[in-house]
Amino acid sequence: MKIAMIGHKRIPSREGGVEIVVEELSTRLVQMGHSVTAYNRKGRNVADKTADREFHKLKNYKGIRIVHVPTPDKKALNAVVYSFLATIMAIFGNYDVIHYHAEGPCAMLVIPHFLGIRTIATIHGLDWQRSKWGGFATKFLKFGEKIAARYADEVVVLSTNVQQYFKDTYNRETIYIPNGVNRTEFREPDIITRKFGLEKEKYILYLGRLVPEKGITYLMDAYSKLDTDMKLVIAGGGSHSNEYIQRIKEKAQKDDRIILTGFVQGNLLAELYSNCYLYVLPSDIEGMPLSLLEGMSFGRKCLVSDIPENMEACKDYARYFKKGNVKDLRDKLRESIDNPDLYRNKDEIMDYCYTRFNWDKVTGASVRLYIDAILNVERIDKV
Repeated sequence: MKIAMIGHKRIPSREGGVEIVVEELSTRLVQMGHSVTAYNRKGRNVADKTADREFHKLKNYKGIRIVHVPTPDKKALNAVVYSFLATIMAIFGNYDVIHYHAEGPCAMLVIPHFLGIRTIATIHGLDWQRSKWGGFATKFLKFGEKIAARYADEVVVLSTNVQQYFKDTYNRETIYIPNGVNRTEFREPDIITRKFGLEKEKYILYLGRLVPEKGITYLMDAYSKLDTDMKLVIAGGGSHSNEYIQRIKEKAQKDDRIILTGFVQGNLLAELYSNCYLYVLPSDIEGMPLSLLEGMSFGRKCLVSDIPENMEACKDYARYFKKGNVKDLRDKLRESIDNPDLYRNKDEIMDYCYTRFNWDKVTGASVRLYIDAILNVERIDKV
C-alpha cells in the first residue's frame, strides 16, 4: 500500500507522543514492504535544537519518504496552515490511505474524503481540553474532532475512556489500539553522574513535555514538602509559553535538590530511566502517555495521577494519587520512598508492559484498518 502520514511535527523527533507513534508505525510499515510518506512541518520549533538547515535537508529516513511542509512559527496558525498544505500535497500523491494524527490536522480530512481517498484518523487525546490552547485553537481542535467522527473511514483511539466519549458524543464506533514500547537497553549511570551528579536509584524522575496539563508544578510543590536526600529530576523540553517554563525554573531555584535537565534523548534518556528510583507522572490530561509506558518498560516503580488513561495503562502495576492533590501526592511520594515493597518487582512490570504494549501488534492492527478502509469493510477490532 501507499500511505501518507499527516499531523505530527516532524520525524525523527521526540517532541511529543504523536511524533514517536508516527515514526514507530511508519518504520514498521516500510519494513513490511509498504510505501510511507511523512509530511513534516518545516518550522523553527525543533525541541532538541537540531539545526534547522540540516534537518530540512532530510529526504528519507529509515525508508520513509520525508516531505517538508512550509509552516508558520505562530502557534495559532501552525496546525491550520500545515494540515491544509500537507493535505493539498497528499491528494496529488496517489495514496491508498491518508492517515491523520491528532484532532487539529483532522479538520482537513474532509478534503480527501470528498475526493474519494480513504482516510484514517488517530485521536491521540482530547487536545481541546489542554490549558495551553486559546479560544480559536480550542474551536479548531473541536472542529477537527467532529470532522474525524463524521468523515474518517476509521477512527483510532488510544484509551477506552476516549472510545466511550466518541460513542456518547457522536455515536461513532472507534477502534481501540494502544501505543507500544520498544525493548529497553539498560545503562549504568555515566552521563547523568558526570553532568548532574546523579546516583543509581537516588532520584525521582519526571520525563516529558513541560506543559501545564502534565502537573509538573504539583510534583515540585509536593516534593519540596518532603524531608529526603533523594533528588527530583525534571527532564524534558518546553512546548508551551516562556512564562510557564519560567515558573518551573523559579520553583527549581528554591530547592537545590531539584534538577532541570532540559530536552533529553539517546543514551542520556536511557540512563535516566535505567537508574531512577521512581517515575512520577502527575498529569491532569493524557491520551496514552508514552513516557509512562517507557518507564514501565524499564521496570520502574511508577506513581501516577488517578486519571482513567493512566489507570487503564498501568492497572495494578503502578500506584496512584488523587489528580491535582498536592498533599496526597506528597504522602504517596513519602510512602513510595519508605516502602519500596508496595510496588511489583521489576520483572513483573516489564513482562506486563511488553506483553500489552507491542509496536508490531499496533502495526498489524493498523494494516488491517488500511485494508478494510480501502475495501470499504466495516469491522471493529481490538489489539
